[in-house]
Amino acid sequence: MSTTQNLADHTLRAAIANGKMNRRAWLVTGMLVLFQIVNFADKAVLGLVADPAMRELGLSAGQFGFIGSAFFFLFAIVGIVVGFLAGKVSTRWILLTMGVAWAVLQFPMLFGGGAAILLVTRILLGGAEGPATPISLQHAHGWFNAKERGLPSSVIAAGSTLGPIVAAPILAWIIANPALGWRWAFGFLGIFGLIWSLGWLLVGRDGPYSHAKPGPSKNDSVAHSGAHAESAATGEPQQEQPAALDPEGKGSIADSSDLLKIVPIRRVLGSWMFVAAVLAGAGCFWAQGFLTTWSPKYLGSVVALSPEMIGLVSTFPWVVGAIALLVLGFGSRYLMKRGVTVRWALGALFGATLLISGICFSILPFLSGYAAVAMLTLGAGTAMIYPLAPTAIAFSVCSKQRAALMATLTGLASVGGVVAPAMVGGLMDRAGYIPSPKGVADSAEMAGLLAQGMNTSFGMIGIYLVIVGIFCVLMLNPDRTARKLQTSFTFTG
Repeated sequence: MSTTQNLADHTLRAAIANGKMNRRAWLVTGMLVLFQIVNFADKAVLGLVADPAMRELGLSAGQFGFIGSAFFFLFAIVGIVVGFLAGKVSTRWILLTMGVAWAVLQFPMLFGGGAAILLVTRILLGGAEGPATPISLQHAHGWFNAKERGLPSSVIAAGSTLGPIVAAPILAWIIANPALGWRWAFGFLGIFGLIWSLGWLLVGRDGPYSHAKPGPSKNDSVAHSGAHAESAATGEPQQEQPAALDPEGKGSIADSSDLLKIVPIRRVLGSWMFVAAVLAGAGCFWAQGFLTTWSPKYLGSVVALSPEMIGLVSTFPWVVGAIALLVLGFGSRYLMKRGVTVRWALGALFGATLLISGICFSILPFLSGYAAVAMLTLGAGTAMIYPLAPTAIAFSVCSKQRAALMATLTGLASVGGVVAPAMVGGLMDRAGYIPSPKGVADSAEMAGLLAQGMNTSFGMIGIYLVIVGIFCVLMLNPDRTARKLQTSFTFTG
């Protein structure tokens, strides 16, 4: 009876501990969703203030596009450096540092900064936001086992699309309000960023699957002891050695992802899997760069929407992106739980969605008015799935290397964000578009020239996304990469 009672007690404690750990995991995930909302609202604000800021600061389309591109000047460098640092430092504190930096960098424009200040703060803000997606995903992965990571990763990724959805109507109202104006859009984001940072300081923790091995807080200790209790209750010992990797490439690497050993990171960076992810990510960042810099101007000039309607319609691509991320997240989770490989459950779905985006952008130059807005919404929305790329490739390495790999991918892919605003602004200048003076709406002729420049860029990115979408379906294969690396290179340190 005593043995039976002990087993029952162990089982009960395990159930309680696992329940507490699960609640904490989703609480942390919720905070990371808010983190991503702030992250992408910070990007979207520049596009929303484009018209009044260009007029007040006397900027041409090319100059404003350069400021939009400047956001990504330090994005890659800081993202990669912090990604490697995250292998040694708790991501909890990295996230807090980023949150505070984002908030502080919004206030100079509130207090009267000009074009030079706008340029400098956007460069610094881009550097501070460079590690955002890989570090938030790395932190979330520390709270979930390998097969469960697809859903929380997609939920966090959806937060990046919720940023403009939630913030755009609020910011548009602030910008249109004569008592506030476009500068208060930056102030609002700064205040909200400080509030998030305080909340994270109170509730942010490293999870049981994190490499950081934090000091045991009350909840974390219970969670870990619960895991051991569950093992004792079921009579199943916890795994300490990596599961055998199938040399024939069958089965999913998700089955042993948490048990992979350290491998030469340069080998991963030189793989076709990584090349495919970088090229695809660049296309995704191009779409983000366009949406956060030029989309509101497109809606105001081509479709002649009011500022309030621009704030609403600007959210539509992000709504589509959020839906796409959630559908793909649930789909990948469903498939991986049934033994489908990461390649097909994540990589192929990601590539196929980008293919759809490319087709939409390719059609867009042949449309006008509301039909063009609808096609832009679908094309740009289905390109908002970038976070699935780092989530997929993260399966190919161990926990200590995930942040570095994801940050390097994000840094290299961000070149698309550098290209998009300057490219579109340059094509608009080349077409002959000249911004109207402050208080004067664009003429029909100028609106036509603006659309001509933008349509050229749409055709280019459409062809690009079709090609890289197909390439991802064929080459984004973390299962094969992980098996090859684990078989050829296994370090003990």
